[in-house]
Amino acid sequence: MYTAHPDRYAEMPYRRTGHSGLKLPALSLGLWHNFGPDRPVETQRAILRRAFDLGVTHFDLANNYGPPPGSAESALGEALKADFAPYRDELVISTKAGYLMWPGPYGEWGSRKYLLSSLDQSLSRMGLDHVDIFYSHRPDPDTPLEETMGALHTAVQQGKALYVGVSNYSPEQTREAARILAGLGTPLLIHQPRYSMLDRRPETSGLLDTLDELQVGSIAYSPLEQGLLTGRYLDGIPEDSRAASDSPFLNSDAVTEELVGRLRTLNGIAEARGQSLAQLALAWVLRQGRVTSALVGASSPRQLEDSVAAIGNLDFDAGELARIDEIVKG
Repeated sequence: MYTAHPDRYAEMPYRRTGHSGLKLPALSLGLWHNFGPDRPVETQRAILRRAFDLGVTHFDLANNYGPPPGSAESALGEALKADFAPYRDELVISTKAGYLMWPGPYGEWGSRKYLLSSLDQSLSRMGLDHVDIFYSHRPDPDTPLEETMGALHTAVQQGKALYVGVSNYSPEQTREAARILAGLGTPLLIHQPRYSMLDRRPETSGLLDTLDELQVGSIAYSPLEQGLLTGRYLDGIPEDSRAASDSPFLNSDAVTEELVGRLRTLNGIAEARGQSLAQLALAWVLRQGRVTSALVGASSPRQLEDSVAAIGNLDFDAGELARIDEIVKG
């Protein structure tokens, strides 16, 4: 029987999410990869237990995470039942709907039918009566935003979600979503954008400024840029890496000699700070407190521990930030 570490809250910083009462750990665990049937169940459980012992209280999912779709939620459901039943109220569990989940015209995007049906399925897979955060995973160009936001509001009214968020929305779409939700009486809690040292779109598009203005929280996904901002690619493309498999999220063409050179230079900055490249990348995303939490994946407890160690040094001087910008922007 798993018993959580008594000092699990001693080191992890918790940040208030926008203008809400909810605090999230600086690092959250994403179950996008590594929680399907191709991974040993005991490894999955060990990652979740180690995360919680380190103060990572937020587990982030979506209906289609796995692979195959749904399997990550099912895996978490089994772990909740086996290990975390006594700790449910210490956890923040989030899920999303928006991408393809089942065949036919009602299995993706942002209709009321899809979102609420998907949430019911997610709750069933996880064995829960509610999630803490339910997201619209992407904007739907063919469904009125009022309908999509209305479905999120209904989820809260039904008691199936405590808070709602959006992901992959533009600044303009985010502003309108917040306006609609405010009119319904369900505030927009959080936005989940892709953000890393190599992907600055939340800065350049004005999204972070918009979130600051609206007092909406943010949680960055892919802060390690699909593994590029780790030590894995400092000597090229390893045979067992994601890039070598030509994953749809990272292919070998992206790992150019120029990029590898930049990664090595960034690694030099990390070493001077006493950090790994991954720790540097996570600390950079969390700098200045503009991002509420950074989402990390893990294939082992050891990998998770390395990521969590980033919280030991989240401060940058002006020279370091300028040098990082110079390296990344060329």
